[in-house]
Amino acid sequence: MSEKLNITNEWDKVFKKSDKVDHKKITFKNHFGIELVGDMYIPKNKKEKLNAIAICGPFGAVKEQSSGLYAQELAERGFITLAFDPSFTGESGGTPRFMNSPDINTEDFQAAVDYLSVQENVNNIGIIGICGWGGMALNAASIDTRIKATVSSTMYDMSRVSGNGYFDEQDNEEARHEARIKINKQRTEDFKNNSYKLGGGVVDPLPEDAPFFVKDYYDYYKTKRGYHKRSLNSNDGWNITAATSLMNTRILYYSNEIRSAVLIIHGEKAHSRYFSETAYENMIKNNKYKDNKELMIIPNAVHTDLYDRKDIIPFDKIEDFFNKYLNEI
Repeated sequence: MSEKLNITNEWDKVFKKSDKVDHKKITFKNHFGIELVGDMYIPKNKKEKLNAIAICGPFGAVKEQSSGLYAQELAERGFITLAFDPSFTGESGGTPRFMNSPDINTEDFQAAVDYLSVQENVNNIGIIGICGWGGMALNAASIDTRIKATVSSTMYDMSRVSGNGYFDEQDNEEARHEARIKINKQRTEDFKNNSYKLGGGVVDPLPEDAPFFVKDYYDYYKTKRGYHKRSLNSNDGWNITAATSLMNTRILYYSNEIRSAVLIIHGEKAHSRYFSETAYENMIKNNKYKDNKELMIIPNAVHTDLYDRKDIIPFDKIEDFFNKYLNEI
C-alpha cells in the first residue's frame, strides 16, 4: 500500500511565480520505493524536445526554496526543469521523517533522471546540486552515465563534514569516537521512546557571538527571504541520528572517474569554499576527461548568496554550460 502524500497545489514558494513558464506538480518513485514529489517547470509555447535539468538542495531545504528558484530561472532560459524534495523531507514520502542517506539521496537524483528520461519532450539531461546536494550531484554523476552535465553550487561534501567536522577540525580518531558515542546513545534513547529526537534547525534566537556562517544561514532560513514551513533548516532540523551513515561514507571517492562535464561554482568568501576546491582538485586528478571540468569562484560571494541572489548566481554561465554540453551529445 502506497504512503499517502500531503501535496499542496497552491503556490507557496519563497520566490514569485513567473508568467514565462508552465508549472505543475509531479511524482515519481526511487528504487527504494519512496515516492518523491517535484515541481516541473516548462517554457511556455515550446513544442519541440528540450534539454532537461533535475535540481535539488540545499541540504535540509525544500523545493519551494533555492532549487525551485534555480528551476524556474532556467526554465525561462529554455530548459525543462525538475526541482524535487528528497526522500524523507518536504512533500516527498519516506518514514521515519527527517532522515538522510548518501545511498538513498544519490538514488533520489537517479530517480529524477529516470522520470525525465521517459518524457517525450525531453532530450538530454543534466543535474544541479546546491549546498549539500552539490556533493550528492557529483556522486550521482560518477555512477549515472545518463547525466550528461552537472553543476554544483556552493557545495558541501556532507560526508566530509559529518566525519571531520567543520573545517576538518575534528579529523581525528578520538573526535570521531566521541561523536559516535553521542550518536549511538541517542539511537538507544530514540528506540526506547519510539520517536526520533530532532537536532534543531538554524539556531534561533541568534546569539550575538555566533560565527558569520551561522548568521549567514539565519539570514536565509529564518527570515522572510527564505523561510518555509516545510524546510528542516527553517524549523526543527534533522533527526539527531540522521547523519549516522554519512560519518562513515566518502561520497566523492570516484569523482575522478566522471567523464561527463562538471561545473563547480562557489563564493569567494563562503565558509564552505574549501569543499569545492578540494572536490575539484580530486575530480581532475588522474582523470583523462578533465578538460570538461571547471571551478568557478564568484568574487565576494558568501555561502547563501548562491541560494537566491539572482544578481550573483551566474545563470548566464550555467545556461551556456548546459547548452554546450547537453547539445553536443
